[in-house]
Amino acid sequence: MAPLLLQLAALGAALVAAALILISFVAFITATEMPQLHRHEEEKFFLNVRGQREALPSIQDSPTKQLSVVVPSYNEEKRLPVMMDEALGYLEDRQKYGSDKVRVITLVKNRGKGGAIRMGVFSSRGKKILMADADGATKFPDIEKLEKGLNDLQPWPDQMAIACGSRAHLEKESIAQRSYFRTLLMYGFHFLVWFLCVKGIRDTQCGFKLLTREAASRTFSSLHIERWAFDVELLYIAQFFKIPIAEIAVNWTEIEGSKLVPFWSWLQMGKDLLFIRLRYLTGAWRLEQTRKMN
Repeated sequence: MAPLLLQLAALGAALVAAALILISFVAFITATEMPQLHRHEEEKFFLNVRGQREALPSIQDSPTKQLSVVVPSYNEEKRLPVMMDEALGYLEDRQKYGSDKVRVITLVKNRGKGGAIRMGVFSSRGKKILMADADGATKFPDIEKLEKGLNDLQPWPDQMAIACGSRAHLEKESIAQRSYFRTLLMYGFHFLVWFLCVKGIRDTQCGFKLLTREAASRTFSSLHIERWAFDVELLYIAQFFKIPIAEIAVNWTEIEGSKLVPFWSWLQMGKDLLFIRLRYLTGAWRLEQTRKMN
């Protein structure tokens, strides 16, 4: 009986190894090159208050503002106005960052959430750049928590750093409201993130993140994934470059209207996580220094 079990174990191990080699090969040969950091001509300008076209700046330029807020939006007519009212009201009341134009960058083609945020980041003027979702699920005043977390990571000025908003402290409450199946998917996703890509960050997917200008330039220049799993690769890149990251608890409320389809979206993100890891391991993807957008 024992020899048979050993043979079965050896066969199982061989099959697992063969499957891993096959998946790695598929990941390697299907890897696309890093997306071109190229703007269409229409994406190089925005309309000012006089209705005139004005050239967008570049993240390679020196910052002229303390803060830029990048909000990706796709068919968000209902949720975006509420979020913008809260954000602009907060900034104007405190006059900490000053208030300036809201600049709308219209993309010629759908680049995905990560691609849209990258375009916004690369058009930013701020010393600090905040990513915020259009649904307003995270309360905008929590930017103060992220800013404190960012400052705590910077023993000297201009050091690269990232502060990630986190919903991990709400996990028990969310489990109570979810089905067992969705809870299982959540734990499976968290395990894959930890095992394959990012260590030490419990919530990689919260859309509320504050980055120093140099950290944003360095990470988004190297980003390959432009859709839902882009946050994971962004933090994977940050950890590769040893950019300090703080995870900060924020207030968060579920807002109706999400475009994520739970099972299929999580399945796609699981595949993306595996391929992120394999493509970097096999050399299909390589991390580069800062690239410029043309």
